[in-house]
Amino acid sequence: MPKDLTDEQIKTILQGIKVPPQPQILVDIQMEQLMPDPDLGQLAKLISQDVGLSGTILKFVNSPMFGLSNKITSIAQAVSLLGITSVVNIINGISIKGEMTDETIVELTGFWDTANDISSVAANIAKKIGYGSPDEAYLLGLFHNCGIPLMLRRFKSYPSVLVEAYANPDKRVTEVENEHFNTNHSVVGYYTAKSWNLPAHICEAIAEHHSVERRFADLEGRNPEKKTLLAILKIAEHMCGNFHILGQQEEDHEWERIEKPVLEFVGLTGYELTEMQENFMEMGIGICEASRFH
Repeated sequence: MPKDLTDEQIKTILQGIKVPPQPQILVDIQMEQLMPDPDLGQLAKLISQDVGLSGTILKFVNSPMFGLSNKITSIAQAVSLLGITSVVNIINGISIKGEMTDETIVELTGFWDTANDISSVAANIAKKIGYGSPDEAYLLGLFHNCGIPLMLRRFKSYPSVLVEAYANPDKRVTEVENEHFNTNHSVVGYYTAKSWNLPAHICEAIAEHHSVERRFADLEGRNPEKKTLLAILKIAEHMCGNFHILGQQEEDHEWERIEKPVLEFVGLTGYELTEMQENFMEMGIGICEASRFH
């Protein structure tokens, strides 16, 4: 659990702040719910493409009033448990009217796009390497950067600092953010995910996703599940070009530092990843041309 923020800071950061849903997703959901016989599966599919909506649905289904013994990590399962009436009421209760300017929507487009692509790629990588829960890989891919919209809303200079962070070949992205803001999107994302009642190991992976060098330097094999999830995420991030889309860079400095131990841990070669990239491109998933495997 990260200790970068005091309880008061956490309260201040999270108070009244929500990750805004994509306007087009809300329109698509509204269209589906107006159908004579709304399709719960289609609603689940639409919700699973959006960070804010997914977080809200999981927060509801994992709340104490449901009394579930294990936390739900599948959006489809959460929607099924809630039922169509509750889901529609929850979505209708989320209003972004007046909250987002056109400029804000443009700023968030890269975040939304990368979250969707990375979650899809992460789930497919999980299946490829035989990881037992592709739903968890999808969830981590979807939520890992959920602190970014909150940082954007809190700090006007955040976009330029994010570019500076990805451009630095020696420092972690979160180190540069800490220098400017005394916090970073991984820590904010951790507490946001925690407030959404996500499973603890997913929240912890969000907190650590820019500190994986330390995790993979640990040769004792502690917590292999979290290590596998982080490896899947970092491969998916590189494939989908976080460094290029969010960081506006041509080189992925973070990947250069972690590529060898990450690939060794999951038992994948550069050739296999290149094949996977080509398959994802054929599926229409956003794969970054700047990412290359050796």
